[in-house]
Amino acid sequence: MKTFLLSAAFLALQIATAQAPTGESNPLATSRAFRYEDMVVRSTPNGGEGRRVFTGTLPTGEAVGAHETTQPVDAAPSALHKIQHSELIVVQQGTVEFHHDGKVESVTAGGILYVAIGTEHFVQNGGDIPAKYVVIQIGGDTKE
Repeated sequence: MKTFLLSAAFLALQIATAQAPTGESNPLATSRAFRYEDMVVRSTPNGGEGRRVFTGTLPTGEAVGAHETTQPVDAAPSALHKIQHSELIVVQQGTVEFHHDGKVESVTAGGILYVAIGTEHFVQNGGDIPAKYVVIQIGGDTKE
């Protein structure tokens, strides 16, 4: 029985290691810096900008993604959507209104929003200057 348990544990470790991307295919395989000037800028439907920072898998197995968004003043908000991962939204500039669970919470630069898995929500610029924020996606349906 002891041999069986050791064999099963070893096999599970091999499978977990084999499934985790490494090196070039996984930007989170080793410590590194992500330079702002290397991030490709894309236009968003509401006239803002977005930059994908990375998507990858931590050595502990969690999928993690990050992107930055800038919403202009008076821009249409992001569409109401439900996520199947967790998010931390770090506000860098301006004011962001977080609409969720029948309420609205405002956060200014330096504030952080937490969006729990399964939350239907949207965020929008709630101020008089462009709102800039970084979204960090953790686990669930975060894609590489």
